[in-house]
Amino acid sequence: MGKIQEFLNLHSGEEDKDKVLENVIANTSFRGSNFWILACAILIASVGLNVNSTAVIIGAMLISPLMGPIIGTGFALGTFNFPLLKKSLKNLLIATLLGLLVSTFYFLISPFKEEQSEILARTSPNIYDVLIAFFGGVVGAIAITRTEKGNPIPGVAIATALMPPLCTAGYGLAISNISYFFGALFLYAINCVFIAIATFAIVKYLKYPTYTYIEPKREKMVRNIVYALTLIMILPSLYFAYSLFEEKRYSQNVEKFINQEFSDKDYTIIYKKINLKSTPKTLDVACLNKQFTADEIASLKEDLLKFGLKDLQLNVKQDILPEETNINELNEFYVNNIESKDKQIEQLKEELAMYNLNTEPILNEIKVFFPQINSISLATHKIDIGNEMKSIV
Repeated sequence: MGKIQEFLNLHSGEEDKDKVLENVIANTSFRGSNFWILACAILIASVGLNVNSTAVIIGAMLISPLMGPIIGTGFALGTFNFPLLKKSLKNLLIATLLGLLVSTFYFLISPFKEEQSEILARTSPNIYDVLIAFFGGVVGAIAITRTEKGNPIPGVAIATALMPPLCTAGYGLAISNISYFFGALFLYAINCVFIAIATFAIVKYLKYPTYTYIEPKREKMVRNIVYALTLIMILPSLYFAYSLFEEKRYSQNVEKFINQEFSDKDYTIIYKKINLKSTPKTLDVACLNKQFTADEIASLKEDLLKFGLKDLQLNVKQDILPEETNINELNEFYVNNIESKDKQIEQLKEELAMYNLNTEPILNEIKVFFPQINSISLATHKIDIGNEMKSIV
């Protein structure tokens, strides 16, 4: 049991607490170089989102100093260092406003404002983002308290993804899309809050000394604030996660319906469009080798209920034919028509071959008498000989 405790002991390899606190305080500031690095990182992230480049976005996250004031906030709460808390929150606010300003300005002047997948991925946060932010924050807090920092810190910067949602919020402002703005800003807030909470938990676990004496009543108040923030962030995230789950399940039911009612019956689908964002939701389908009657379409619409798709509107796209039209006769007509066209093509190929005259033997004979001739050309002409058209060369 003792070996297991030693194996899991976070105090092993721990940096001096005073040095850790000095580094944390130094990284909370955005003056000088950090300010310019942050501005450039925001611009790079905005470009990455704009061109849908994951590599560029990852690069922006790696060079961003945005983690500094968030870690500082967690340390300040854990050690009841209220001057550090004030400084960290102030710098975090400055960084957030700078990020919104730069990203909004970029997307306003950018000629490309399409909704890329990298942008859309940051507009609907859920409980999984909470888990990523919290455990990423745990890793980050552990890493900065080690004598050897190693690779975790860059990994935490990528995993928690602070820059992309902030820049996506700027994109929402630039195109006047309030839902994108608040969705991305909420994801950014989730990352900030849970990284800070994770840092708070690690600081408490490692028993960092308090900055000043604090009364038990006030200490309890700080803990209650942390708990309240956690609850405020988790409840909407659970709702978004449930909405995402329902959306995925609905999409799967639509695919099951299409497979069972069309694909499994050997109907060749040449067109399919699913729109689950419209009101009502719509499914447009067109088949190559099947002409549906009105009764068959009505039956398909009734079958939607079996798949839990009662609010889905099915639109079967097909040519409108007279009721007396026989599908088999129509198919036979198309087959015969294709065979007729094939015969015409073969006939034209044969006629074209008559015009491909080989001039090499004639040229060799002519060059015996006229060496200066290098090339000749031949053509067929039709002339009227005795009221009869003849082809001559």
